[in-house]
Amino acid sequence: QVQVAESGGGLVQAGGSLRLSCRASGRISRWHMAWFRQAPGKDREFLDAISGNGRDTFYADSVKGRFTISGDTALNTNSLQMSNLETGDTALYFCATGAAPYYSGKYYDSSQYNYWGQGTQVTVSS
Repeated sequence: QVQVAESGGGLVQAGGSLRLSCRASGRISRWHMAWFRQAPGKDREFLDAISGNGRDTFYADSVKGRFTISGDTALNTNSLQMSNLETGDTALYFCATGAAPYYSGKYYDSSQYNYWGQGTQVTVSS
């Protein structure tokens, strides 16, 4: 059984920074790991992903240049460093992992990920 857990959410002022962490445990074989977020009344949105070997990273245009994903693939952990946060970044942030994105190339598609954390809330105040 695979478990995913996020940590590091909280309240931050606009322009500030926050670092989220994700750890996956269980029978994992260097799968892609990704971050998504969902704000109230909105669809779940892809943010970024890191390949299972740690060599490739992928970003949504909305966060490129502000968010950075890094990971220790051997430990199945990753971190999401968020800077220059905006009020529009307020959402519940989810970490996800699974085998399918490697084969499909659809690292941005939430349906490709089998395992999800419970989410961690990020609130950006003006």
